[in-house]
Order: sequence, then structure tokens, then C-alpha cells
Amino acid sequence: MRPFRFLTVVGEPHDGPGLAAFARRAESIGYSALMSPDHLVAQYAPIPLLAHATAATEKLRVGTFVFNNNLRHPAVLAQELATLDRLSGGRLEVGLGAGWNRPEHDAIGIPFEPVGTRVAQLTEAIQVFKGCFGDERFSFAGRHYTITDYDAQPKPVQRPHPPIFVGGGGKRLLTLAAREAQIIGLAPRLGRDEQGLPTLDAPSITVAATEEKIGWIREAAGDRFAELELNSYPTGGPMVLTHDTRGEVSRRADELRRRTGVELTVDELMESPHVFIGSVGELTRKFAALRERLGISSFLLDDMETFAPVVEELAGR
Repeated sequence: MRPFRFLTVVGEPHDGPGLAAFARRAESIGYSALMSPDHLVAQYAPIPLLAHATAATEKLRVGTFVFNNNLRHPAVLAQELATLDRLSGGRLEVGLGAGWNRPEHDAIGIPFEPVGTRVAQLTEAIQVFKGCFGDERFSFAGRHYTITDYDAQPKPVQRPHPPIFVGGGGKRLLTLAAREAQIIGLAPRLGRDEQGLPTLDAPSITVAATEEKIGWIREAAGDRFAELELNSYPTGGPMVLTHDTRGEVSRRADELRRRTGVELTVDELMESPHVFIGSVGELTRKFAALRERLGISSFLLDDMETFAPVVEELAGR
């Protein structure tokens, strides 16, 4: 089994010294990586934020959860990422996604294409990234990107390239991730409401649905499946540290029913790899059980300090 890795995110804007202190604290607790989302909302841009975090730390890895591929040309982004990997001494993880939040596309006039087009564009972008990170000049002729005899510079420290993180909840994205990524994020499937906004497909956070997703990954990855790191994160609602576990989970089930109209039992949520509610001991045992049963060894936690005792107990083991 792979050792546990725990990821954290910057939950609120900091000034420079505050961000440096946050990153050093994450490193001291035992978090493996500090992750930044990528949205056109009230947040810092990922690359400057992550560069500042690596400058303040020695071992903490950094990455994105995840870059919206639609916002940047992959060859331009590849240069920025290779620079960050070199300046950090090889501590970068590259999270890539097809983009899901239509309002931010609409706000700046970028077409929000159908999901098939966005996934096809991401598929090509990954090839462009790998070409840019490679040792030789390369050319690429796709539907969305054309690269001609290009020798991208600089090259990253990590060879052949920094670990690529791709996540998803559907077979199409998870198949892509299985073939091209090193880290795979297990996400819920999303639907759309009447306004076109994303809604949670509640049954897709259950263990049964996750086992199906891992089956798709295993089939598509073939012999490289054993090399892959599987990640999960709390998409079933915020993590809660409590000694009233069943009571809190029951309230979460009621909340999900109101939001989605779907009835999930307390036991289904208790074992879900996307719902983390319980005491330190219960959560420690749950992470161990998820690794044993599903092979998930990487977890994004939504509150760095609250769950520090869990990380201190399990990180690297």
C-alpha cells in the first residue's frame, strides 16, 4: 500500500507573511502538499501564491486542485509551471481539469463548450504539456492546439515531468486520467439545475459508486494501475470533528436530501470516501479502512488545523 499523503488548501486570503506562516505550519504538521484552486473569484492567482509558499518552506510540495484548462494555452502555462518546478527544487504537482463553472466563463466571454469538447481539449492539452516538458523539440497537430517544432524552456526538475493530477466522476475523464496522469482524483458526478449550475449527484459519493470508478481506472490503466495514486476529498460536505458521529451524519443525510432529493442512509454516508465526520480516532480508522478497501492513500482535508492530529498520526505511514 502507498503511504498516506494529506493535502491542504489556503482557505482565505493572507498577506505575504501570513501565507508564509500558513505554509510553514502545514509543513510542520506533516501535510504533503499545499493546493490552490483555480477560479476567477475572490482568490489569489495560483502560481504566484504557490511560488510564495515554496519560498517559505523546505519540503512542502505545491499544486493546483485544479487548473481550468480553458483559461490558458497549455504551452504558455507549461513555461510557468516548469519555472515554478525549478525554483522550488522539484516540488510541483500539476492538477488539470476541463473546467466546470459556467458563470466564470460567461463573465469573461470564454465559450463554455459541451463536456465532450472540453474533455477533448484537455486530452490534447496534456499532450502539449508532456511535449513541453520533454527533452526534445516537438510538434503537435490537434483539433484545438497546433505546436510546430517547439523547444519549450525551461525544463522542469522532475523528470520526465512533474506528477500530473486529473480527477473526475465520469468514465470519460477517469479513463483519460488512468492513461495519462500519475495522481487521480475520485470526484462525484455533477448534474445541472434549471439555470445550468452544477448540482451534486449524491449516489456517486457512495462506496459502491467509487468501486465502479476505480474499476474503470483499473481497466484503462492496465499494467500501470499499481503506479497510480488515488485521491479523495470531502465533496459530501465540510469535514466535522465530533464525538456525536451518527447524529452529525444523520443531519448531513437530511441536508443532502433537501439539496438533491436523494435519500442516502447514515451507514452509506459513514462509509463514503467523500464524507469525513467523526472523532480523531474514528477518522484515523476510516482513512486506514479506505486505503485497505479501495487503495485511496491521498486525501485533501478542508481545515488544516482542526485535522492536524489525524495528519500527525498517519502522514507517511
